[in-house]
Amino acid sequence: MADAIALPQNPPISFSAKFLRLIPGVALLAVIGFAGKLLEKNINAYAKAHHWPFPNIEYVLWAILIGLVISNVFGLAEIFKPGVATYEFWLRAGIVLLGSRFLLGDVWKLGGVSLLLVGIEIAGSLAFMTFLGRLFGLRPKLTSLLAIGSAVCGVSAIIAAKGAIDADDEDSSFAIAAILALGAIALFTFPLIGHAIHLSDHAYGIWAGLAVDNTAEATAAGALYSDSAAKLAVLTKTTRNALIGFVVLAYAIYWASKGQAQVVGHKAAFLWQKFPKFVLGFLLISLLATVGFFTKDQNTSLANLSRWAFLLTFAGVGLRTNFREMRKQGLRPFAVGFIGEIAIALFTLVLVIAAGHLFGF
Repeated sequence: MADAIALPQNPPISFSAKFLRLIPGVALLAVIGFAGKLLEKNINAYAKAHHWPFPNIEYVLWAILIGLVISNVFGLAEIFKPGVATYEFWLRAGIVLLGSRFLLGDVWKLGGVSLLLVGIEIAGSLAFMTFLGRLFGLRPKLTSLLAIGSAVCGVSAIIAAKGAIDADDEDSSFAIAAILALGAIALFTFPLIGHAIHLSDHAYGIWAGLAVDNTAEATAAGALYSDSAAKLAVLTKTTRNALIGFVVLAYAIYWASKGQAQVVGHKAAFLWQKFPKFVLGFLLISLLATVGFFTKDQNTSLANLSRWAFLLTFAGVGLRTNFREMRKQGLRPFAVGFIGEIAIALFTLVLVIAAGHLFGF
């Protein structure tokens, strides 16, 4: 018998090598975020000094726009992609640190209202998106992914559900492309609608947290309105995120009952696996702030760190949005998502206005 030929093995990548790979992309996020801050400061000051009728554009939008131009005009070089992908880490870090700006009583009060509205939003969104998917003749699992992404947590929910219901890669890519495109549209339309109908910061923040799917876009949409709206958008969106495990579990059980997904053995373990752990970090920081663990200066520092983390996130939102790639995915999933998102936005807007009258915000 001939001796077995030993194939060369790729050596494992060291931690230091992985870290070094992140530096170019993280540096790009920081440069874009800082450029957004500079543009906001200088352009707005120049327009004011010369009496130009120029709109006051927040650094959030500048950072997103710079990222969009780089991604869609020049393209993102491979060397930057690993670091740019860390924008989700900065998003979670920003949310955890934002807990310093909430007392636990506020979280409980506002979270209670948010939980009620989120429950109604999730039920309505799942039902309507499922109806639309069937009406347009989409594949059943693609319909499920679009429904879960629209109802709960955008791309994160789609990724969590993909493995749980044994969906095809093609279905998940279709659903993700539709959700990303709609999230980009929401960034520019929600603040305009909010100002046009004179929503308060409180009402707008809850609406953005309910209706915008991805956490990054919901945070950015809130920040484009006001700092207070951003806080409430994050709190409401975090409430939605916390329910991701229950929704994905329900769909996993449904598809398993049809023999088209693996049976869920240990439901508690499944829920813990899908639960977004950064929610616990947010609550922990909020608890520490409530009991006075942090000094006033430390609270201010944590809040500033949260803003810088979100700045990197907003730069990443622009950089990861490539409209050419989205167009390749086809029109039907986008059409279902577009019609569904308009209906969900209107439905949740009515919910928020009604809740505002009921709860006094």
